[in-house]
Amino acid sequence: MSTTLAKNETVSRKWYVIDAAGKPMGRTAVQAANILRGKIKPDFTPNVDCGDFVIIINAEKAVLTGNKLEQKYYRRHSGWIGGLKETQYKTLMAERPEFAMELAVKGMLPKNSIGRTAFTRLHVYRGAEHKHQAQQPVAWTQE
Repeated sequence: MSTTLAKNETVSRKWYVIDAAGKPMGRTAVQAANILRGKIKPDFTPNVDCGDFVIIINAEKAVLTGNKLEQKYYRRHSGWIGGLKETQYKTLMAERPEFAMELAVKGMLPKNSIGRTAFTRLHVYRGAEHKHQAQQPVAWTQE
């Protein structure tokens, strides 16, 4: 039995829209990461970037379950002594929900050149409007 392997030259990319309204952020991020990676395709090849484009809309309406709004923090460090900056997810979701969704998806992609390239095909929007109508995106319906 032969195995079909994808090549970089033969990859055809589609555009998908995922609506995050009322859904848990992690579930939405998993769906987006799988599409970006190309795991939904029958000819998925791990060493080839064969993923599609993803548009996530309504990022501000995504839900964090449990007590994550109060207990989860986004942390970054400047490299200087005492340079740790912490932001509670309650304020992060209120001020920058697109960034919070991008962080969730980026953490689920591989930490190599394929993951970095796949992350450039992600587009996240706060509301229901996006500027990619010319690409004729298809609504993603699988849960």
